[in-house]
Amino acid sequence: MYEDKTLRCKECGNEFVFTAGEQEFYAEKGFQNEPQRCKPCRDAKKNKPTRELFTTVCANCGKEAKVPFQPNSDRPVYCSDCFAAMKQQ
Repeated sequence: MYEDKTLRCKECGNEFVFTAGEQEFYAEKGFQNEPQRCKPCRDAKKNKPTRELFTTVCANCGKEAKVPFQPNSDRPVYCSDCFAAMKQQ
């Protein structure tokens, strides 16, 4: 039913084979898109460290807050709780 397909990795540009067995597995899992990356690039993406978090002080309550951006003194930064409370208002 399935036949091996040659695809091109969007990360490195190398060709890789999307085997009939992999296609069957994708179909069983309900995946609708073909893989976009070869196995080495998929593995590298999985093992990539998560983004860096910066520690700062909440401008509202003074609690320590971790944020995914480098805070600067131009704008206030809020902890998750204060940010959520402000959003609800």
